[in-house]
Amino acid sequence: MSYYFAKTLQMPFDQAIQHVTDALASKGFGVLTTIDVRATMKKKLDVDFRPYTILGACNPQFAHKALQAENKIGTMLPCNVIVQEIGKDQVEVSAVDPVASMMAIKNPKLESIAGDVRGMLKQMVAGL
Repeated sequence: MSYYFAKTLQMPFDQAIQHVTDALASKGFGVLTTIDVRATMKKKLDVDFRPYTILGACNPQFAHKALQAENKIGTMLPCNVIVQEIGKDQVEVSAVDPVASMMAIKNPKLESIAGDVRGMLKQMVAGL
């Protein structure tokens, strides 16, 4: 089982970030965190790195259900979506598979929630 879903887009990196953010919103996800890995690598290590951004996406309704089912599940939230440049105007978008990440937790209530979120994230990536 893969732990992510991915799709390659033909567009500039900055445009892809907005495109993915809009696609997430259309599925009820907000972006709680934005981590600019490239800027962080430069600042902390003085290393040049390709454009690579991690979007911490959250669907509040499903997050609430998950937190009610498992009080430590916040250690695995939000759902990360990666946008990374892989070539000139070529961007790969990868989203975590919540079912794969929840396999370590033996809680049947979470399985159902993770399955629902998986479906939404898969649709989001496929629709980009």
